[in-house]
Amino acid sequence: MSVSSTPIVLTTLNARYIHSALGLRYLYANMGSLTPQTQIKEFTLEQRSIDIVEQLLLLNPSIIGFGIYIWNVAASVEVIQILRNVRPEIKIIIGGPEVSYEISQQPLLSWVVHLICGQADVEFPQLCQNILNQTPALEKIIYAETPQLQQLELPYDAYSQEDIAHRIIYVEASRGCPFKCQFCLSALDKTAWPFDQAKFLSAMKNLYDKGVRHFKFVDRTFNLNIKACENILDFFIQRLGDGLFLHFELIPDHLPEALKTKIQCFPEGVLQFEIGIQSLNQEVQQRIQRKQNMQKVTENLVWLLTSSKAHLHTDLIIGLPGETLQSLAQGFNQLYSLGPHEIQVGILKRLKGTPITQHDHNFEMVYSPVAPFNLLSNKDLNFEVMQRLNRFARYWDMIANSGRFKHCLKLLLQETPFEDFLKLSDALFVRTNQTHQIALRRLFVLLYELGQAEFELDLDQFKHVLQQDYQRAGLKGIPPFDSRYHEPIQQQNKNSANRRQQQHQ
Repeated sequence: MSVSSTPIVLTTLNARYIHSALGLRYLYANMGSLTPQTQIKEFTLEQRSIDIVEQLLLLNPSIIGFGIYIWNVAASVEVIQILRNVRPEIKIIIGGPEVSYEISQQPLLSWVVHLICGQADVEFPQLCQNILNQTPALEKIIYAETPQLQQLELPYDAYSQEDIAHRIIYVEASRGCPFKCQFCLSALDKTAWPFDQAKFLSAMKNLYDKGVRHFKFVDRTFNLNIKACENILDFFIQRLGDGLFLHFELIPDHLPEALKTKIQCFPEGVLQFEIGIQSLNQEVQQRIQRKQNMQKVTENLVWLLTSSKAHLHTDLIIGLPGETLQSLAQGFNQLYSLGPHEIQVGILKRLKGTPITQHDHNFEMVYSPVAPFNLLSNKDLNFEVMQRLNRFARYWDMIANSGRFKHCLKLLLQETPFEDFLKLSDALFVRTNQTHQIALRRLFVLLYELGQAEFELDLDQFKHVLQQDYQRAGLKGIPPFDSRYHEPIQQQNKNSANRRQQQHQ
């Protein structure tokens, strides 16, 4: 039985509870006279589809708008199919980057009344008004025009106190991107458009006054407009302290002195820069229209690492057309030698609508047919090699990017870090046959054992640095690889009945 009634529900499935849907909040902020009749209801991928449907129906909606993304499309299909079977009279509207392109291939199209392609901030409220007013039916597929940013109400008042206390708060000072990197949907943008800065900074002040201290900027090119970037950094320089944390995505070869001066004002632990290197193979860069000055990229990375307190999260993509295993290794080793805090190794994904598909034939690009549509193989990297590289990426994130094995990695990775870690990755998988759910204590033992079996190391020295990392990771007691350690004796239950039956005995 319904406990409330909300005519319009905005919903999506986030990857985790800590994430918040900025897109839903833009829609909500721009509902105009329909705002009192609208509610945001977010879920996570961990929740069962049937339970999500039950919670949506408790709101007794007439219209449900779904945000569809590459990470939630499969789960969203299930939820929408159940909804349509249980309550076919509900008008389901979908939108989002995963359903805005290659329309004929969309499995959801037959299950919904409308699909809005593109930025729906203005189009969605108008569509809802037409549905509620029972105006003549519109086209099923609606192509939204890109709104003028000054038309939009900013979404930040839609963040609740619960969001502020428990979730990542996403903000954007601009939309779009002037670059044409073929693997990215931003390649379809004509340029980048800034929000009115005075209005934006006023909204940031309101968020800060409400208690927000972690701001994650989703701008694709935060430092494109240097003056605007300086003004935003100045805003936060005036509010240093009290747990402030800022995340920006930077263009790596665009760091003038004026911006460097601002960056140096921030103490350790405040700034995190995500820097998309993607490939250090210049031929590959040109092929995918990734334009960057590699000399400037290197100089700026070195400056950030030596002259600022920013945490650097750098990105590389495996599987770009023409990138061989050898050139990937060379690029990885070159980037690793610079010393960024993290190297995020990602597998190329086939995002719908991106121009990367023009290379499918010449480079024999084969992608998974299911989300997130990762590359399975290409002309230079066969399926078996891609599987090895998938495991490399997962173990690298678990071991290197976690920061828990800082000392022992210095011994394991010498002159050829990519090759060394690939050897470690292969050996780890042989031992475990898994890339997830490896307990941290077990991982320490595995590294100790593989350090002996696969690498020519001074074992006393290696054990010493592993013990340092073990303590730094916050683990208590004697490490399992220490000779003083004794495995606890497990008492065996002599009763052969299964555990469920034992609970009733």
